[in-house]
Amino acid sequence: MAEQPCLGPPASPAPPNPRSHPRDKWSKKMDFLLSVVGFAVDLGNVWRFPYICYQNGGGAFLIPYTLMAVFGGVPLFYMELALGQFHRTGAIPIWKHICPIFKGIGFAICIIGLYVSFYYNTIIAWALYYFYSSFSGTLPWASCDNPWNTPDCTNYFGKSNVTWTNFSRSPAEEFYTRKVLEIQKSGGLYDIGGIRWQLLLCLFLIFTIVYFSLWKGVKTSGKVVWVTATLPYVVLLILLIRGATLPGAWRGVVFYLRPDWGKLLSTAVWVDAAAQIFFSLGPGFGVLLALASYNHFHNNCYRDALVTSAVNCLTSFLSGFVIFTVLGYMAEMRDVEVEDVARDKGPSLLFITYPEAIANMVGSTFFAIIFFLMMITLGLDSTFGGLEAVITAVMDEYPQVLAGRRELFVLGLITVCFLGSLSTLTYGGAYVVKLLEEFGAGCSILAVVLLETIAVSWFYGIQRFSHDVKAMLGFTPGLFWKLCWVAISPALLAFIVISSLLDQPPLTLFDYEYPEWSISVGFLIGASSFICIPLYMVYKLVWTPGSLKQRLAVCIRPEKTTRAPQAEGVGMAPVL
Repeated sequence: MAEQPCLGPPASPAPPNPRSHPRDKWSKKMDFLLSVVGFAVDLGNVWRFPYICYQNGGGAFLIPYTLMAVFGGVPLFYMELALGQFHRTGAIPIWKHICPIFKGIGFAICIIGLYVSFYYNTIIAWALYYFYSSFSGTLPWASCDNPWNTPDCTNYFGKSNVTWTNFSRSPAEEFYTRKVLEIQKSGGLYDIGGIRWQLLLCLFLIFTIVYFSLWKGVKTSGKVVWVTATLPYVVLLILLIRGATLPGAWRGVVFYLRPDWGKLLSTAVWVDAAAQIFFSLGPGFGVLLALASYNHFHNNCYRDALVTSAVNCLTSFLSGFVIFTVLGYMAEMRDVEVEDVARDKGPSLLFITYPEAIANMVGSTFFAIIFFLMMITLGLDSTFGGLEAVITAVMDEYPQVLAGRRELFVLGLITVCFLGSLSTLTYGGAYVVKLLEEFGAGCSILAVVLLETIAVSWFYGIQRFSHDVKAMLGFTPGLFWKLCWVAISPALLAFIVISSLLDQPPLTLFDYEYPEWSISVGFLIGASSFICIPLYMVYKLVWTPGSLKQRLAVCIRPEKTTRAPQAEGVGMAPVL
């Protein structure tokens, strides 16, 4: 049975020579590894992991985090790399080879990728604004003597008689809220106000970089990641050395790692550990499928999965030291507990707390420049991965239309992402960013990964998948991996999805509590991607001829049993 597209008339027959446009391949093995590391290691490693770690028991949190990585994150990471490398295609057409009725997963992944691009690049644009503002003798968030400051602005560094109250605002906080965002001109989601032209320009520059990094495929993006994936490690090392020499740094490290064993009895801690590892490694976004699809057939993706996921987890752990040495320093300067300084989470940790500490260091301009350069590069290569997943999926699904027109298609996609981001550039744009971050890729992406795992392990069959892996690597995955794919990883994912849906804390940002209608809009955003999966299932069953039993049999059976990649792989030397 020929595959039908999601919408519109039946697809026309494939051209007689489908290899008229041969698939790109990575120039070097390191291009692929750096692209995967660059995607997995993002801004969340720097802001989300340290916060979740100290909130959930410090050093004790590393136990559930490691267990969730071993039994959940890494097996799914390995599965996606193997699927992409074997089938050599993107997140939409790959389901023809696995289980056609689940093809809606591919469309859901692309929609989630778009939602993420609508807000994630705006955060990088904020970092670019800070980067530009850092080129000054005195950093603009170092004092309360600026036009945007209010009487509540309190600068306690270098002063012994300053009282810090609940109404006090640091110069860094007022710079972020009143100068960068100008959030005081917005009344909330009812009244988000006009567009900040400075942020519009920053976002335009970010998308311009993204376009020229992706327009020629992995040949260009594979070169760019040599800078964007390695530079953050150089900067993290410099900041770690600087942070360790600050007075009070030890207080922050003790607070970060001091184990609170009682927390391990809380279900919320285990949910946070599982959610952190899944969002950090990034299975389900289609990125690993896309990047691995440009590998040589016999590439050792098993070793790649272990190396890159280990690098990702260790980066998160290292980032904790970078952040908490500075938080200890700030607690020492404010003469308060580290816990009182470390209340900021999310982007605020990177745009308020850390810049505030940098502003009061010797050589503040240098450290500000490299810190925000690190943030820009961390964000960029994650954007490369996210958009490459959408590009690969759509171009592989519609090769007759898009083959040879990659530059135009990428331009169109970037334009859509730019236009979709405009609401996040308004005076109330930070409220939109928070809403999209919470609902655009929250439960929906976890539910997608759950269905993807079930489709591969239960419908495609773990034996068939293991045979595919053996064809590539020369050995069959061990019992541990099979158990994780079939039972443990799906159980963990189901546990997180149900826990997340049952426990919905109120959404707030800068003392603004989100209205009920905005939460409903958020759930609609989340459902709008996931709904593709049941809709496509209904569509597929309706358009397939035969009785219901015959239709089901056809819809869950792989449409193509002969693997073109194997033919390509014959005679190819293994790339280890």
